[in-house]
Amino acid sequence: MQYFTPPDVAHETFLDFGAALQANARRNGQVPAVVLDDRTVSWAEFGDMVARVSGQLKALGIGRGDFVASLSENSVEHVLLYCAVVSAGACIVPLPFSATPEALARMVADSAPKLLFASPTQAGVAATLRARKVEDLAGLMDWAAAVEPAAPAEIKPDDLFNIIYSSGTTGQPKGIVHDHRFRSRQLSRITRFGLTGDDRLVISTPIYSNTTLFGMLPTLALGGTLIVMAKFSTVGFLELSRRLKPDFAVLVPVQFMRLMAEPTFDDYDLSSYRGKFSTSAPLPGPLIAQVMNRWPGNLVEVYGMTEGGISTALNCEAFPDKWDTVGRPGDGVDMRIIDEQDKELPAGSYGEVVGRAPSMMQAYHNLPQVTADLRWISPEGLDFIRTGDMGRFDEDGFLHLLDRRKDMIISGGFNIYASDLEAVLRDHPDVTDAAVIAIPSDEWGETPLGLVVLRDGADADAQAIRSWANERLGKTQRLSAIELKDDLPRSEIGKILKRDLRAPYWSATG
Repeated sequence: MQYFTPPDVAHETFLDFGAALQANARRNGQVPAVVLDDRTVSWAEFGDMVARVSGQLKALGIGRGDFVASLSENSVEHVLLYCAVVSAGACIVPLPFSATPEALARMVADSAPKLLFASPTQAGVAATLRARKVEDLAGLMDWAAAVEPAAPAEIKPDDLFNIIYSSGTTGQPKGIVHDHRFRSRQLSRITRFGLTGDDRLVISTPIYSNTTLFGMLPTLALGGTLIVMAKFSTVGFLELSRRLKPDFAVLVPVQFMRLMAEPTFDDYDLSSYRGKFSTSAPLPGPLIAQVMNRWPGNLVEVYGMTEGGISTALNCEAFPDKWDTVGRPGDGVDMRIIDEQDKELPAGSYGEVVGRAPSMMQAYHNLPQVTADLRWISPEGLDFIRTGDMGRFDEDGFLHLLDRRKDMIISGGFNIYASDLEAVLRDHPDVTDAAVIAIPSDEWGETPLGLVVLRDGADADAQAIRSWANERLGKTQRLSAIELKDDLPRSEIGKILKRDLRAPYWSATG
């Protein structure tokens, strides 16, 4: 199933994830491998547990080419299952518990897992999904107790590692297929910013998200300590940080935003942190400034896609004058800008971002035409992945992102980038969060509407905020109205759900 062909990497060292886990278990012994709340699992214990679950999977004939799914919140057992499936040579399919039962049923039908493990809270939904066999994730070790530990399976770079599904709210969900080569090459993305096998890293987003795997997999592969939050809260994160003294954390922008707004933030000693990683959405420059001023350690913003093909990083400490960008492409990454006719544009031009990188997905599972639609072939005949993001590279090679192509507002024939308007709204002293969407307009076709969340205690009204913002926007950018909201709908990894915001305004138009 190799649709996308990534570039060759000279002198590449392939990482066998299962073998690395067992080597870490032998070397690290009683060093903590996974910590969640008051539960600590040592590396020796974790390695044995992975080997036993892997042994049970192998005893059931599950291995290369087979799929094992999970439906669960973050837990030690979920981390364990993930590692054991990969160690057995099979492909793990972590299902998004935030999806509807109908969408989950489509994912199960698409991947046809031999086993589905569900947490107790998800057992009711799991029973409706017509999976071949459902097991209780909470009883994972009892399930594996009857067999001997198994050595990691022999792995080839093209063997499947995981499938990450899109939410699949409507239509067929897209299963993003990653192989072991993809995951092995991703390790270098985070290690070049200082992560080592001696470090403790916090994850607090769901395991089904590639954001979480960006931190989880390298930490375990290197032999570090993975600190898991079952569910994120600002005070919970700060208390955990004070108690366990992590070196790194992987967070999404809305989590940084909420931490900066937490009244007790400055009461906590966070001096153990050497770095924080932000993924999944661009960080506004003012938020970067707050994090850099108030939180010890560096901040690195990472821009990429679950599909791969693109990878930029912004070292906020090294480039304080580039906080309005998402950084520069990483090693071996070729990123270009194309127009609506798929023609490559010269440096400095705005257009759609496409990329080719050492880490590229194999394909969307069972969706050859959708996979083909994602492909852009360069004049040299090379595979690139379309991002759907609009942006430009500046003279220093830093990428300035504008909007998702589908979120661009076309009003009276002018292209309006919602991100530009949102940046202005977030500069208002009474605004803590903002989104701009297109709504129908008899005069202009569509027009921008600002949806704003005010800080606690603010008394600004919608019209005043609109006037303030429009004074700072160009004539063709001006907001038609502002609506005040208690909050904005977000996904489990903090992305604003603009489709949900637009729906009420466009439903009457058909």
